[in-house]
Amino acid sequence: MRVLDTEFVKGFVKMANDGFMQGWHERNGGNLSYRIKPEEVESIRNRFNCNDEWVPIGTSVPALGGEFFLVTGSGKYFRNIIVDPEACIAIIELDEIGENYKIRWGLVDGGRPTSELESHLMNHEVKKKVTKGEHRVIYHAHTTNVIALTFVLPLSDEVFTRELWEMATECPVVFPDGVGVVPWMVPGGRDIAVETSRLMEKYDVAIWAHHGMFCSGIDFDLTFGLMHTVEKSAEILVKTLSMSSTKRQTILPQNFRDLEKDFKVHLPERFLYDK
Repeated sequence: MRVLDTEFVKGFVKMANDGFMQGWHERNGGNLSYRIKPEEVESIRNRFNCNDEWVPIGTSVPALGGEFFLVTGSGKYFRNIIVDPEACIAIIELDEIGENYKIRWGLVDGGRPTSELESHLMNHEVKKKVTKGEHRVIYHAHTTNVIALTFVLPLSDEVFTRELWEMATECPVVFPDGVGVVPWMVPGGRDIAVETSRLMEKYDVAIWAHHGMFCSGIDFDLTFGLMHTVEKSAEILVKTLSMSSTKRQTILPQNFRDLEKDFKVHLPERFLYDK
């Protein structure tokens, strides 16, 4: 089977283009990665190149040793992925100790995986552990309204979660564990990767102040849907704040508790404080 004919590559390309169409990927902004299933690897193994060059990841992810990932390339534009995927994305293989990678397919014009590969792989390692292997997608986008809120709201998990939950009734159902917030840090290095992966032990959403958002999920649809829901909620909040500094009415703590019962989700009480 040709690599580009596989369902997981088609889904990856579609998700990247959907994100671009939302306006979340200006220039070469954002990145996407997928932990490939063993049977998917086997279906295209004969299409892999014989590259023997191992490159240091910059961190250690032993729980991912020997796994394969489909990732966007550093400096590549999301708008071009649907046009020329082989030039913009790559399949990488990790060594058995999870400290080095080699490119096995893609990036045909040269290049390397996303500059935020450390963050992606450290998040994958955490989510593989806490979800017992279910989560396979990590998505980073420059979501406009979420970024705007990081300039005006306290950079607190509790504040961001509660404000986003209040904007749309579906929000506490879609992300009942809440969202985590990373204060501004230099992107692309180990420090921000460590901080983000720490939050990913508790949340499926991590907001990078003044930069964007990371989401984790089982598949492309659920992960994109999570990102889309959080950003839509942020857009409603931005519009609400632009109309008035106070809300005349909103969803109250007891309303959340009623929703929790009816939808059979657990909403941490620390997010249900009285304002």
